[in-house]
Amino acid sequence: MSGSPLPAGAGIAVEPRAREPAFNLPPSLVWILAVLVLIHAVRTYLLSVEIDDELIFNFAFLPARYDHPLAEQGLAWLWTPVTYSFLHGSWEHLIFNAFWMLAFGAPVVRRIGAGRLAVFWCLAAIAAVGLHLALHWGDMTVVIGASGVVAGLMGAAARFVFSPSGRISRQFAHRNPRLSVREALSNRSVLFFAGVWFATNLLVGLGLFTLADGAGIAWEAHIGGFLFGFLFFGLIDPPETRAERD
Repeated sequence: MSGSPLPAGAGIAVEPRAREPAFNLPPSLVWILAVLVLIHAVRTYLLSVEIDDELIFNFAFLPARYDHPLAEQGLAWLWTPVTYSFLHGSWEHLIFNAFWMLAFGAPVVRRIGAGRLAVFWCLAAIAAVGLHLALHWGDMTVVIGASGVVAGLMGAAARFVFSPSGRISRQFAHRNPRLSVREALSNRSVLFFAGVWFATNLLVGLGLFTLADGAGIAWEAHIGGFLFGFLFFGLIDPPETRAERD
């Protein structure tokens, strides 16, 4: 079917479609990444090996600390369940964590804001090494890296990022309603995502993957962080009091 040609000078006004920004990250997430990069750069390029070893001893998580009376040692046992998450073993380790933090942290941060993110970060870090400690009581191997927190962000995101069609809208996923744990476990997209995630960590636990510098991967901490984010995100998620989130 053909139509009549438009007269000269006539046209149809069409609203230009707003393009979704390629990078539109929450400022608080950008600041966290900047801090992680700064810390690792200072350790790598400015500190001597001896000073860096001292820093690792005082701020990395060490299961063996809790096998000794706390009153007979310094206070590092008090803050290291959180501070370890700001240290990384290599640039590859940091970049890997940063990539997944951008992917899953952005919708979580847009949803809960900077203040609740700080609380979430601390609790996820503690939960991650809590499970690691339970399975490696008294171990002398230090644990560093934000992987447990990133896993927590993944678990939290699984509670709301998937639309009913199973797709993820990068810019608007944070506006989805939060699924209950029961609803999430009945959602095929969530089950597939969690299944792949746990299978990957099982392979890590079997020793099929290591970091570029040969260091092992604390896969138990990953599971601890993911379970915290998935099961307890409702305690951090703001009440549904607004029709549209910022």
